[in-house]
Amino acid sequence: MKKSAIQIDTGYFSRYIELAGDGNLNEELENKIRMLDQLDLKTLERVGDLRYAPGKWTLKSVIQHMIDAERIFQYRALRFARGDRTPLHGFEQDDYAAAAETRHRGMADLMEEWRTVSQSSLALFRSLPKEALQQTGVASGNTLSVLALGFLIVGHQIHHLRIIRERYLPLAVPVEDNPDEPGRH
Repeated sequence: MKKSAIQIDTGYFSRYIELAGDGNLNEELENKIRMLDQLDLKTLERVGDLRYAPGKWTLKSVIQHMIDAERIFQYRALRFARGDRTPLHGFEQDDYAAAAETRHRGMADLMEEWRTVSQSSLALFRSLPKEALQQTGVASGNTLSVLALGFLIVGHQIHHLRIIRERYLPLAVPVEDNPDEPGRH
């Protein structure tokens, strides 16, 4: 189904949903995975533990946030698709980021997990019939459809990839220009 089939006001989450493309949800989820494949691991590794401003998350924390949020959005979609009408609470992203302790994780490990979670989203939404995609529930005080959650997953990634490109990647110092690189005199 396409984004235009979302028939409810998604409130706060509309800011992310609007960023997703207008294609079929499964196509947009496939594009989401391709976006990950375009990221340069070596550049990400150089920036992984850096913050673009005081008080901001490290790049690793941003990536972990995207992984955590996508898992939560998947869970919400599954609950709603199965007809569960129990209102779901929000989650405090800063608490999750603090508890994740990403300093010990390598960028390759984070990227592999992110790709796996993205593939899991694609598998989940591919498995759902059209009727399930139109099921709704309440999460974080907003009524959302399963379809809206799928596009939210895509748009949330697009939002954070823009931040990564605009604020984190400029922090990467090319290896050949880094005087502190091991082996340089």
